[in-house]
Amino acid sequence: MNLETIIMPYCHYNLTSFLTSAPNINYLPNDLGIEIAFIGRSNSGKSSALNALTNQKKLARTSKTPGCTQLINLFQITEDYRLVDLPGYGYTSISKNLRVTWEYTLKQYLRNRHCLQGLLILMDIRHPLKNLDKQMILWAEKSNLKILVLLTKADKLTDKASYKQLITVRQEMKQFQQIIEVEIFSAKKNIGINLLRHKLDRWFYISSQLKTD
Repeated sequence: MNLETIIMPYCHYNLTSFLTSAPNINYLPNDLGIEIAFIGRSNSGKSSALNALTNQKKLARTSKTPGCTQLINLFQITEDYRLVDLPGYGYTSISKNLRVTWEYTLKQYLRNRHCLQGLLILMDIRHPLKNLDKQMILWAEKSNLKILVLLTKADKLTDKASYKQLITVRQEMKQFQQIIEVEIFSAKKNIGINLLRHKLDRWFYISSQLKTD
């Protein structure tokens, strides 16, 4: 099958269900199948994006309080395909010890989870490319992961301002253009959801073909 003409939809995201939560990689399921993970600063909209992607309002926990995702949360699309909600970063009100633990957990997951094939890095479109966002991109690059930057909460800006931010971030990511894509997203206004599904379909399909070759 031509990679550019994958029959859509490849994955039925509406059938996604919660699988398990783990405090670190030692408690994760067997390192098999394909995982694509969501990560971003606390309150960047990870849970909302997961819920919008799967068309389920309560699949992932959402909160107005940053720092609520403290575990690695796994959601199963099929037996071999999973979505992962990783702990948010950059929330200064949590203890230093907890921040160090989260950072260690994230590094271990990115470096040692072999079934992890792609990373979605979510950034509030009004405040993109903070230092920790750039650090996350570098970690993902070193782990040879596919990367999609989602500029979330696009509904907070006008179309013109959103497009301007998109161009700005793409320009700053030019050095990584072979591995990083950048798109606008809004869970509230359903902006970019179909595009996200298409890109994830492509990632899952390509990764599954590489595993069978």
